[in-house]
Amino acid sequence: MVYALGDLGAQLLTEGGADFANLEWSRKNREAGRPFIEHQLEIVEFYIALVLSTRGRSDVRLIHPEEIITSAPKHTRSMRNPFALRASVSHNGRSLDIRVVPDLVFGLMFPDGSRRCFMVEIDRGTMPISRSDFRQTSFERKMQAYLTAYGQGQHTQQFGWKTFRVLVVTTDKKRARSMIETLHQLNVPESPGSSLFFFTLADELLRNDPLTHTWQDGRGRAIRLS
Repeated sequence: MVYALGDLGAQLLTEGGADFANLEWSRKNREAGRPFIEHQLEIVEFYIALVLSTRGRSDVRLIHPEEIITSAPKHTRSMRNPFALRASVSHNGRSLDIRVVPDLVFGLMFPDGSRRCFMVEIDRGTMPISRSDFRQTSFERKMQAYLTAYGQGQHTQQFGWKTFRVLVVTTDKKRARSMIETLHQLNVPESPGSSLFFFTLADELLRNDPLTHTWQDGRGRAIRLS
C-alpha cells in the first residue's frame, strides 16, 4: 500500500510553515501512473538503504539532501529546484540548453573532514538510451548533460563541490553495457569522461550494502563508495 500527501495535509503543512508551489496534491495523486509510483518507490528504497548502511558507523556519515541545500550558496537555496543542473550542450553543430534533475543527491562525510558527493539515476529501462533527435529525452542526453555541467563547473557554482560522481542503477547487463558504449562516444572537455559514472544492476544492489557494494565505473574499474 502506498500513501500520498493530499490537499488537506498540504494545507496543514503550509499553516505550519511549509512552502508548496501549489496545493492540488489530490489531483496530482490521481494523475500519477503506476510507472511514476514504482520509480518513486525505488528512489526511496535506495535512500533507505543508504540510511541503514551508515547508521551506527563512526567511519562515515551520510550527508542528507536537506543538509546539502542548507550549506549551498544563497543563490542555490533560492532556486525552485536546487539540484537541477543546466548545461549548454553542443550537438551536431547546434547549441542546446538542457537540464538534468537527479533522482537523489547525497554525500558521505569521513572523519578527516573529506567528503564524497553523488547524484543518483534510478533507470527502469523505459527511456531510450539514444535517439536520432537529440532534443528528445534519452539516457545519452542525460549523460551528456552531466558531463557538460561538470565541465562547466556547475557543481562548484551550485554546491561548492570540487567533484562528484553519478550513480546509475539499471535493469540488466545488456542495458548497462549499451549505456557504457554510448558513454564512450561522448567527448566533453574538462570533464572526467566515462569515469564520472558508476553503474550497477538493481537486483544486485538489493542484496548488498550500497556503500560496500562493488560498482563499475565507465572505464570498467571496480569501485566502492566508501
